[in-house]
Order: sequence, then C-alpha cells, then structure tokens
Amino acid sequence: MTMDVKEIGRLSARVLDRVGTVVVGKRSALELVLAGILAGGHVLLEDLPGLGKTLTARSFAQALGLDFRRLQFTPDLLPADVTGSFLYDQRTHDFTFRAGPIFTNFLLADEINRTPPKTQAALLEAMQEKQVSVEGVTYRLDPPFHVLATANPIEYEGTYPLPEAQLDRFLLRVSFGYPDPEEELSVLSRRMERKREESELDAVVDAQTLLRMQAGLEEIEVEESIGRYLVALTAATREHHAVLVGASPRGSLALLLLSRARAAMAGRDYVIPEDVKQVAQPALAHRITLRPEMWLKRVDPASVVNDVLAATPAPMSGAVPYQQRSAAQLDELEFHR
Repeated sequence: MTMDVKEIGRLSARVLDRVGTVVVGKRSALELVLAGILAGGHVLLEDLPGLGKTLTARSFAQALGLDFRRLQFTPDLLPADVTGSFLYDQRTHDFTFRAGPIFTNFLLADEINRTPPKTQAALLEAMQEKQVSVEGVTYRLDPPFHVLATANPIEYEGTYPLPEAQLDRFLLRVSFGYPDPEEELSVLSRRMERKREESELDAVVDAQTLLRMQAGLEEIEVEESIGRYLVALTAATREHHAVLVGASPRGSLALLLLSRARAAMAGRDYVIPEDVKQVAQPALAHRITLRPEMWLKRVDPASVVNDVLAATPAPMSGAVPYQQRSAAQLDELEFHR
C-alpha cells in the first residue's frame, strides 16, 4: 500500500527535524541522505574524521525505526565476517548457517575503505540484489535494506580505494564539511544539556511505514522533457574533456530516483528541473573517472558536474507537469519549440 505524497513530505520533515536535534546545522546534507533512503538506495558518506558521519547513520536508523548494526571495516576483516558462514553443530551433526551483520535493515559500514577488496566485494550482491549467497545457498534480506558507508578521503596509507563497480552501487555520495562557529557552539551546548555521550532519538516512523513511503515515490510523475534532461546530463559527463570514463546509465537512474525523492519530500507529485539540479552532483560525481593528467591539475569530479549543469539546457517545463498546464502554457511551450 502506497502513501500520499503530502504525507510523505510531512513525515520526511519530521524525520529531518528529529535527526537535526543531534546532527547540527547540516540540513541540506541530511536531506540528501534521506532522499537516498527514500529512493531505496545506499549512501556513501565521504568526509574528514569527526564530522558526524557515524552519528548521522545511527540517528537516521533511530528516527526511521529500523534495526541497526554497525560493522567496523578493518584490514583483517573477512567476507564471512560480513555475510555469515556455516558452522558445524555437534549436537545435530550438521552445518548450520550463522547470519552475519549484513542481515539487518540499516547497516553502517564504517570506514569501508580500510578493508581489502575481497571483503568490500562481499557487499556487492547484497547492495544490488538484496540477497546473500554463501556456499551456494541464497538468503534473501528482509526489506527495507540500506547500507550507509563512511570513508575518509585524506588517509591513503593502509586503505583500499573502492573500485568503480562498487562506487556505482551507491546511489549518491554526500559530504558534510566543517560547521561554522555558531553550529559548533551549538554542538557543545547540546552535549552539556544531554549530560551523557550517547544520544537517543524516538522513532518517527517504522520499517513498514518507510516501505509505504518508498512505494509512494513510484507515483511521482516524470515528464518526458525531464527524462530527456536526465539523459542529457549523464551523457554530457562522458563527453567532457577532463573525463576518461563518464557516468553509466545507472547514473541516469540515480538522478531519476533521487529527483523523485526530492519532489516527494517537497510534497509534490511531479519532478521539476530544480529537483534534478539539487541531486546531480552527489549522484554523478563519484561515477566519473578523470583523465590522469587532471589529477595533477587538481580537477575535482564535482566541478565536471557543475560544468555539465551549466552547459546543458534545462527544460522549459515550468513548475507543473505537462498534463496539469493551462492551454496558454501549452501554446507558449509549442511556440518555444
């Protein structure tokens, strides 16, 4: 059963307000994280240490009423430590499956780039297919299932960069950045008022309600001109002079899903170009591979996305979908064509 888009917007605002009582002053970044969850995807938080990445994951799990597990990725972590393994039971003289921490609703993969690629790859099937295969036996993961991974972008010794195939599985990549002085002071004040280290949030929704919110996104209308705009943005990343490999069609799909989520969070049942522009950088930047010489020039993939946004004409669709326009608006659109 789906949920009305107005109700999705109202509950989304309540979840953000609840998380915002702990994670101070990062509303726009928190909105992106929630958009990724509503869109049914996985989120990569890549930022400096101590900026609230782990706190954000725990707070969203509490506010959304989801079963939460945190897995610390280390160099000696094995794939079986993620997915689980078969153990011999001496009482039954048979092997029984012991489920790993991936069997949860909300998995925090903390410092995912500190574990070898073999263990990183243990997440691929779960993130894409929502299932786990161990020794030829496949186990389905109970919905909803989301991975929120953290990574430190400045430490390279003892880390294993995520391969492009795994980065592509994340619907978006989000960074918080440093708070301003007033926000940092608010963090200190709230810690003193709390009189303890850990913060506990009451749930705003539960797992079943979240699934209804996610199903409601399928009713969000995407006009053909918006769809063409999504494809044009993704295609333009492949033709940029600084890019070796541009975003794949999965990038277009990420733009579509996240734009729908942004529209629902705003209480709209249709997508407008501004929704696409707001999610373009977090959805596409991590899917772009720059030419080697661009690294020497310190070119950032985010700047490539900004160039693409500036160069790609947005559709003249106004603020309402095609079916809801007046006759005068339709005549004006035909004139511009």
